[in-house]
Parts: sequence; C-alpha cells; structure tokens
Amino acid sequence: MTPFGPLGRRVRRSRRGGVELRLPEPEREFLRSLAPEMRELLSTPDDPAVGRLFPPAYPDDEERQAAYRLLAGSELMESHLAALEALEAAAGADRLDDDQAHAWLRALNEVRLVLGTRLDVTEEGTERPTSRDDPRLPAFAAYDYLSALQGELIDALSG
Repeated sequence: MTPFGPLGRRVRRSRRGGVELRLPEPEREFLRSLAPEMRELLSTPDDPAVGRLFPPAYPDDEERQAAYRLLAGSELMESHLAALEALEAAAGADRLDDDQAHAWLRALNEVRLVLGTRLDVTEEGTERPTSRDDPRLPAFAAYDYLSALQGELIDALSG
C-alpha cells in the first residue's frame, strides 16, 4: 500500500519514445509538492540529511574538499534544482521524454536519499514502524511509494 492505495503499473515505455504516466491526481499532487519542500531543504546545507546530496569527494583532505566544494558545489546544486523543476513541471503530464524521465529519476532519488537519511533506513529494514500509531508511518509510506515509482521508471527506461 502507498499513501494513495495499491501501486499498480503506473509507468510504461512509450512506442513513440519516452514513457507514459498513468498517475491519479492525488499522486501527481504529492509529486508536485515535493519540489518546493526539497528546495527549502536545499537552502539548509548543514542539515545532515541534505548533506547526503553533497557527498564529500575528499573526505580525508579538508583543503582539497573545500576546493572541490568551491568548484563543483554550485553545479551540483543547479543539477538538484533542475531535477526538482522537471518533476514539478511535468507532474501533470501523461508522457515524459527520456530527458524528463531521467530528471524525474534524479529528483525521486534525491528525495528518497533525504527521507531515507531522516528515517535511518537500512538494507535490513529493521527501522520500519510496527505500530499504526508510529508517527513515522506517513514518511515511510512516502518513501516506499517513491521507491516503487522510481523502480517502475527505471524498468520502463531500460526496456
């Protein structure tokens, strides 16, 4: 189950290229809402969850890392913002071209990284809520939905 009900096949490869989207309006609204929230989070680079989107290139060399941040930091930020803009702009579309679909993949992955970091998601999955009263339940449902949608998009683009 997702926050919007059971997830059926929502994305498929189009014969004309790109992918076709079959998303109900509540899912489209949810996807649209992610961009402004993420843009706000990106303005707080000291947030450890946001830090996952800016991994260190030189973790053992502060001087080289600082130089790297100066050279590549703004380009990486622009890439994150462009992916979010593409997600937001095409959330109502029934079809994405390949460039839009790849931008969606980047945006979905970035949101999942931040959300997963906040939720302490691990491969073992032992952090999952076991009670319906757990306040993290909606965030895990969103994480699972985004993971499933990302998987469908990957499948559609690769085949």
